[in-house]
Amino acid sequence: MAYLSPLSFLLIVAAAAVSLPTCSSFQTAQTRTLLSRHQHTPLFSKDEMSNVDEYRNGVTEFLSNFMQRTPQEAGEDVDPLGFIDFSAPKVGKMSLEKLAATLDAELYEKEWFVTGNVNPIYFGDDFQFQDPDVKLTGIEDYARGVKKLFSEDSRAQIISCEVNKAIPNTITVTWRLSGGVNIGPGLQIKPYICYTDLTVDEVTGLVVFQEDKFDIPGWDILL
Repeated sequence: MAYLSPLSFLLIVAAAAVSLPTCSSFQTAQTRTLLSRHQHTPLFSKDEMSNVDEYRNGVTEFLSNFMQRTPQEAGEDVDPLGFIDFSAPKVGKMSLEKLAATLDAELYEKEWFVTGNVNPIYFGDDFQFQDPDVKLTGIEDYARGVKKLFSEDSRAQIISCEVNKAIPNTITVTWRLSGGVNIGPGLQIKPYICYTDLTVDEVTGLVVFQEDKFDIPGWDILL
């Protein structure tokens, strides 16, 4: 069964909450409380989403305007990922099994699916990401997008990171997402399981494609 993705659903809820601040019959207790605390939250303009190659549904494209600004976008001299060298030399080719074990350890420590604290040495220059909502190119754009989307209390708890026996040159990560997203006034989400396929280039041994999937319906994501 095809569901509206969790991100799309959150965008819809945030947009409605911001657009209809007096409609108490629509707003949940959570959105009413958040709105009262963040009435002046700046919104994320469409021009600033230029790193997204493609929106995979029109709802997400329109409602991306309700994402919060980062400190940099607000004019502050702060780079939350300034400690990462995105031009660092790439790691040498290793077996899929060794790469899976290496990524498992790094993900356990850095949880970059929600923090953006990625190690670029494992990713090709032509790296692409997609999920049911967006498609983009470049590991730096991916990392900054993730950092922007998820709140500081978000977690990506790794359940497994293994070579996929059914799909060639693929490492599959199963993980538990929890925390919140920086959409509208900010929203907390119900923990749910995500599945990430990492495609590895046969020649370079680097990750060149990432696809995130989940099977939770959007309406079941809010706490």
